[in-house]
Amino acid sequence: MPVFSDPANFDAYVSGFLWILKMTGASAALALVIGVLLAGMRVSPVPVLRWFGAAWVNIFRNTPLTLIIFFCYFGLYATLTISLSDDLILNNFWLGVVGLSVYTAAFVCEALRSGINTVPPGQAEAARAIGLTFSQTLRIVVLPQAGRAVIAPLGSVLIALCKNTTIVGTIGLLEASNIMKQLINDNGDQVILIFLVFAGTFAAVLIPVGYFFGWLANRLAVKR
Repeated sequence: MPVFSDPANFDAYVSGFLWILKMTGASAALALVIGVLLAGMRVSPVPVLRWFGAAWVNIFRNTPLTLIIFFCYFGLYATLTISLSDDLILNNFWLGVVGLSVYTAAFVCEALRSGINTVPPGQAEAARAIGLTFSQTLRIVVLPQAGRAVIAPLGSVLIALCKNTTIVGTIGLLEASNIMKQLINDNGDQVILIFLVFAGTFAAVLIPVGYFFGWLANRLAVKR
């Protein structure tokens, strides 16, 4: 009897992927906000801000994500008793979002910084010549063009983020990878089927996302 013909197994499978999608959306939004701020710091004329942005990127980009997730749970929650929700499942969810966001923000920052480098310096100089401040120049002139130039790389970061959410299962959230492990433990004779279903679901979701970002990058490319 196929494992997914059991309504309980099917519901668990759907629930696991719903957690993945929710976590991806929340982490992507927070990582984008942090990444934009870090990119601004990286190109800021203020040395302290440049140092902070560089330190963030170098530390988080070179730290294994598993360690960051563990720190969020065992460091923030278990040791410092920082709780983000009274519900244990939601607390683990938001701890995972925090860990994923601070990690992914480093990659968002570097993608945006590479886009900023594609904007001709003359445009920033012209903006300063008409009286715009650094923050106004960045917000009005530079970032809109930089964002359009790095749509495809940001799509790759989003795809990596969606796959990285499975690591949050290490702190107890019953997302897709943990559900798959449970199903394999309970249905050892259907390992290949279970693997193909879960891998196929990720592919069915992420392959169209990749093509969409590729199309969007071509559609919104800055013509120079």
